[in-house]
Amino acid sequence: FQHTSCPQNVFFHFVASASADASLLRATISASFPYLNFKIYRFQDSAVAGLISTSIRSALDCPLNYARSYLADLLPTCVRRVVYLDSDLVLVDDIAKLAAIPLGAEKVLAAPEYCNANFTSYFTPTFWSNPSLSLTFANRKACYFNTGVMVIDLERWRAGDYTTKIEEWMELQKRMRIYELGSLPPFLLVFAGNIAAVDHRWNQHGLGGDNFRGLCRDLHPGPVSLLHWSGKGKPWARLDASRPCPLDALWAPYDLLKPPYSFDS
Repeated sequence: FQHTSCPQNVFFHFVASASADASLLRATISASFPYLNFKIYRFQDSAVAGLISTSIRSALDCPLNYARSYLADLLPTCVRRVVYLDSDLVLVDDIAKLAAIPLGAEKVLAAPEYCNANFTSYFTPTFWSNPSLSLTFANRKACYFNTGVMVIDLERWRAGDYTTKIEEWMELQKRMRIYELGSLPPFLLVFAGNIAAVDHRWNQHGLGGDNFRGLCRDLHPGPVSLLHWSGKGKPWARLDASRPCPLDALWAPYDLLKPPYSFDS
């Protein structure tokens, strides 16, 4: 909101757990951003609770982490395209540029791709040893992409019933254990190799470290439009514990719930 050239054209769709106090959330947002156009949507945990398998980090098992798969159902049909953003990031460029990314004639979503990542590591040996499963990626140049930043064409999503496609993989996961990492692998299974690529500047991810230790990390080389603390280490937790990583200082000015942090030289 702070960095966009036309904030009056930005509409926020906040997805909250059904157990959250919606009135308090609405009042907090309105007090912080009096001119913000927004709506809060309640996500029912029951929609996905029976499909969630335990992952390598318990935080990834939260039902709200799967809400991104249900945006086409949660949002009104008049909403044709959205930019999905996780809550552990700061966008330091005009979001209108990201929203305008062309998807071409057929693509459902756009995101930065990372083709140098070890794609096989996102799935178990059970998956790769089963030809009927591993052939899912045949004739697809499948690359890792981070689902915390996505431009999604909701009309195409609805027309292709992609929520059901994701749920089918989650149901198989309950029976066979084909991956270890929460809500990401079903997206890779459905979309990897068939998305519109976005410049890496729009998702400088991994600033929270890996999913086990959450150690400090540096920025990737190149320009930065979006800082994303994906991984175990979250900047607000490290700041509150007075054990910040160097890059957490970039988060601090945007933290509305705390007074300005001080940093030792």
